[in-house]
Amino acid sequence: MPTILIVDDDPHQQLLFGEELKDAGYDVLVAGSGQQAIEIIGRTPPDLVVLDIAMPGMDGIETLGRLLSKNNQLPVILHTAYATYKDNFMTWSADAYVVKSSDLTELKREIDRVLAKHSEGKK
Repeated sequence: MPTILIVDDDPHQQLLFGEELKDAGYDVLVAGSGQQAIEIIGRTPPDLVVLDIAMPGMDGIETLGRLLSKNNQLPVILHTAYATYKDNFMTWSADAYVVKSSDLTELKREIDRVLAKHSEGKK
C-alpha cells in the first residue's frame, strides 16, 4: 500500500484529504509545514507527496525545491487553491499540479497516474 505525505497548513484540509486517501487504500502521513515535511521525509520516505503552496514560513515552492534536492526521484503533486502558480517555472519540477476542490476525484486520479508512472520508471 503506497504511502502519501500530505503537506498542508490547514487542519481541516489535512483531515479531509487524509480520510479520502485512506478510504482510497493509501497509508497517509501528514505535515503542517514545509519544515515538518522535510523532517518526516528524512525519517519515513513516502511514495508520493501532495504539497500545498500557500503556507506560512516556508511556502510550497521552497519546500518543493528542498525536497527534490534531497531526492529528485520523489513524486510531488502540487495541490493549491491558486491556479496562477501554474505559470511559475519553479512549479514545473512537480509531477502534477491540481487546483483544490471539494471534489477530490482529480487529485486521486493524478495520484494514481503519478504513482503508476514512477513505478514503471523503477522497472
